[in-house]
Amino acid sequence: MIKFNQYKALTFDCYGTLIDWENGILDVLNRLLLAHNINLDDDQILELFAEFEAEVEKGEYIKYREVLKKVVQKFGERFGFEPTAEELNSLADSIQHWLPFPETVQVLKTLKQKFKLVIISNVDDDLFAFSAKHLEVEFDQIITAEQAKSYKPSLNNFRLAIERIDLPLEQILHVAASVYHDIVTAKSLGLSTVWVNRRANQKGVIITRSAGSQPDLEVPDLKTLTALS
Repeated sequence: MIKFNQYKALTFDCYGTLIDWENGILDVLNRLLLAHNINLDDDQILELFAEFEAEVEKGEYIKYREVLKKVVQKFGERFGFEPTAEELNSLADSIQHWLPFPETVQVLKTLKQKFKLVIISNVDDDLFAFSAKHLEVEFDQIITAEQAKSYKPSLNNFRLAIERIDLPLEQILHVAASVYHDIVTAKSLGLSTVWVNRRANQKGVIITRSAGSQPDLEVPDLKTLTALS
């Protein structure tokens, strides 16, 4: 069991962990696909999103807004339609409206009283700025893919965060919903990890793609994390 009193900083993935990105993604992509007479269920959409996003992010670094454009383009290529300029921008433009999970804001405010709070997110600075307003706390550090010029699960993003936090590894705890993007890499660098498994009681795919690494703690939501800390 994790001993929370040994940590001074909590690092968080943002989208999927603090912000409900599945509903944000589905709202946009369901409308996009239906406009082109494509009928997929939510799990199929999320599975394709995860596949396309990972494929694009493995290439040379481009800003996340461009990643999302390419994801929309790949949906068009897969299903035989050409997205309009508005449709290409629809995912990135929607991020400003993506909301935190119901418990997120209060949990962050509670944890802020005990720990330094840090964001490590696969996003652009300007896109995260929209989400920061919804999260309602001041983070001690914000590390984006735009700053790192790479995307998790790259080691580079975590190394940049560790450098900026400037604490021993044993005093940093990483909290994330994606085993693929976060838990595997964080653990490989010696960080303790908490997996927020929001699909613990659900059937279907995990948007963040599966990967083989065991977190130090698994919780179904952030409220559980706060209770333990």
